[in-house]
Amino acid sequence: MITAVHQLALVVPPAGFDWLDQMGFVNGTVGRILLACLLGGAIGLERELAKKPAGVRTNLLICMGAAFFTVLSSVIAGEGGSNRGQVASNIVQGIGFLGAGLILHNRSRLSGLASAASIWVVASIGMACGAGLYIPATVAAFIVIAAMVVVGFLERSANLKPYTVTYEARGADQLLMLQGILATLDKHHQRLADVETASVGDLQRVIFPLNATNRQHAQLKTQLIAQPGITQVLSFRDPEDD
Repeated sequence: MITAVHQLALVVPPAGFDWLDQMGFVNGTVGRILLACLLGGAIGLERELAKKPAGVRTNLLICMGAAFFTVLSSVIAGEGGSNRGQVASNIVQGIGFLGAGLILHNRSRLSGLASAASIWVVASIGMACGAGLYIPATVAAFIVIAAMVVVGFLERSANLKPYTVTYEARGADQLLMLQGILATLDKHHQRLADVETASVGDLQRVIFPLNATNRQHAQLKTQLIAQPGITQVLSFRDPEDD
């Protein structure tokens, strides 16, 4: 006679790796989605710390969605289906439209390229997770983070990449301030464009963008503050500028 304990043992599988695999935590769908969330969230954290528009939630959801679509692609096609990659192949096009929305083209600069490229790569990492390629997906995620942090630091330190900074010069005489700004920019062969002026009582403000390297920005700010009529110079970098 089979007792109730024996019946329960027959129904409930042992808590081993085989059982975890059946539940999807090792090689199944759940494990792939969780790894995609982890890797996408790690890349998104770096983007969040850099104050970029696509942060933790965006990258996590993109990576998870790409992984899930990759899994669903083979499920929908069936075991003998010939279009097992049909759904997954459309992820690249969909992410392309999403990335295009992050690219901003203004008259003086083009921004958002790195953010658009990062979510495109994040989608590919999610697809690798969905396909069960755990090690390549993890290595790719580390490469993305290293490229954003290390390569970005080297670009700034070696003055390889110019970026746009919005300057705000303050003083009492607006005409004298503009003359000093023009004199400084002429020395650096910079063009004064998109100038905005405003006043708060007796305080005059002149606002303008400049595209230059890290070293050039430091020199410009020092020379601007030394001009007659300028009592203070503030600078603001757009977080969307990559």
